[in-house]
Amino acid sequence: MLGIAADRVALAPDTPVSPEQAARIEALARRRLAREPMSHILGRRGFWTLTLKVTADTLDPRGDTETLIEAILRRLPDRSAPLKLADFGTGTGAILLALLSELPNATGVGVDKSPAALAVARENALSHGLTPRTRFVLSDWGRALDERFDVIVSNPPYIPDQDIDGLEPEVAAFEPRLALAGGADGLDCYRLLVPQMADLLIPGGLIGVEVGKGQAPEVAALFRQAGLQVAALERDLAGVERCVIGTA
Repeated sequence: MLGIAADRVALAPDTPVSPEQAARIEALARRRLAREPMSHILGRRGFWTLTLKVTADTLDPRGDTETLIEAILRRLPDRSAPLKLADFGTGTGAILLALLSELPNATGVGVDKSPAALAVARENALSHGLTPRTRFVLSDWGRALDERFDVIVSNPPYIPDQDIDGLEPEVAAFEPRLALAGGADGLDCYRLLVPQMADLLIPGGLIGVEVGKGQAPEVAALFRQAGLQVAALERDLAGVERCVIGTA
């Protein structure tokens, strides 16, 4: 942001800073003091092996979500297969693009109801050379889709509405509420989404969703109600049941 190479900061710490550069640093510092997330300030976030564009219109990709990537990849017997993937609530495209980066012959559809988020996802796909294998669809969950998929994933909103304002300011004040609010108990989106995912999954297909702390058993019950088999409740590095994995 200052036009100074990172290695020069360490190798030549006496490099003079112009008044314009100093003003820029101060402006950035004021934004951070206001608790704006670093990903918004920098405009990017590292996720899996990718560097993704992030804006105020998208959820900031988190390390916990990499648990879902690992869980899905571990259960795919042939990563070179021409799989069809779908990602609901794609946001930056983080989950879909991370999976496609590991599955060279797969194609994927990213679904979101936010046009602004889809624009960011398209840009991220382009920057990683994945545009030929991706398609992004404006839809309220799966309503605009009439095809079936080998793998379906999602990190839907799961924060109880009344809890959002009590979250750290980086989340409550700066992340899009559309990507956070999960209704009174945080499970509204799963109640809508899981039956749709079950209908769009091929026989023997794989499904994985991220969940909030303590929600895995209830989401697993929704899987079973939709006729899915629950394969695992995957824990993140903190030991929290972070993902529910199922099969058709």
